[in-house]
Amino acid sequence: MLDKIAKVVSRYDEIERQMTDPVILADHVKLTDLAQERSDLQPLVEAYHQYQTKSQELADAREMVELEEDSDMIALAEEEINHLADQLEQLEEQMRRLLIPKDPRDDKNVYIEIRAGAGGDEAGIFAADLLRMYARYAETHKWKTEIVDESATGVGGYNKVTMAVKGKGAYSRFKFESGVHRVQRVPTTESQGRIHTSTATVAVMPEVEDVEITLDERDLEITSTFSSGPGGQHMQKNATAARIVHKPSGLSVKIQSERSLMQNKQLGMAIIQARLQEMEEAKQHEALAADRKSQVGTGERSEKIRTYNYPQSRVTDHRIGFTSHNLQAVIDGDLDPFIDALTIADQAEKLAAVEE
Repeated sequence: MLDKIAKVVSRYDEIERQMTDPVILADHVKLTDLAQERSDLQPLVEAYHQYQTKSQELADAREMVELEEDSDMIALAEEEINHLADQLEQLEEQMRRLLIPKDPRDDKNVYIEIRAGAGGDEAGIFAADLLRMYARYAETHKWKTEIVDESATGVGGYNKVTMAVKGKGAYSRFKFESGVHRVQRVPTTESQGRIHTSTATVAVMPEVEDVEITLDERDLEITSTFSSGPGGQHMQKNATAARIVHKPSGLSVKIQSERSLMQNKQLGMAIIQARLQEMEEAKQHEALAADRKSQVGTGERSEKIRTYNYPQSRVTDHRIGFTSHNLQAVIDGDLDPFIDALTIADQAEKLAAVEE
């Protein structure tokens, strides 16, 4: 671990030197990037310097015990040794956690795409339940939400619906929701009272700001259509909805949430971009999954990550074996216990990797 930290300290010192270079000082963009990197590394570097200082103080105290003849002084030195040992243990734990690489996407806005899976109309209704659950959770964190794409089933559900969530830290809280969610309950259309199992797939995509995936307009097929739904005569007379197809991948999106065609085109392209980014990252996850199975999971669509059992009022996250027996509270947006447990499990796994 200390060897890894030494490399971080070396990089920190190099940044300090670069930031005094007149050439760098004249480059505002480069200077800003370096300042941000220095800020990210600073807590670990400061903890390491404290660790070095305390280590030297511990060595001095132990040497005093060996050389000192006065019993009172020896007792004081031994007390100091115990105190310093505790401090060093705490600093080691702090440095381990600071070594965990921060996901640079954690503070980003997200798009949450929910698709009905197996189960017919009941799967579509379950997709609507998940949408409401996420919207209520976002509300508790004072994040703004907006439905930007939807395909309704006509029975109060969705074949597919995409919601934008805007607020600092949104991705850090929603990122563990990707995967297949399963519901077990008696549908309202079931006359025999039999329990049905249905599924819905959730994809959580961080908003792409500093674009990693670029779009070539030659790969896009963009058409304008009339918006549907409420809006009155203005919406009926103007073709403001935008349908965008990314021809190489086959991805498509129809956006009608904004008032102008240009705004809908821009939002649609942003969603296509985010989806392409997620697909690229999924390829990277597949390679890693062959080497080790993550306790928290990769969010692959084949995984049933969570079950909502209505008859027993039970919600279970299968990745970490965490269960709540208050299903209604969870469906009403009380997701923090699950997300906190998943975050802790994820950090524990990354800590183990740091120590390898």
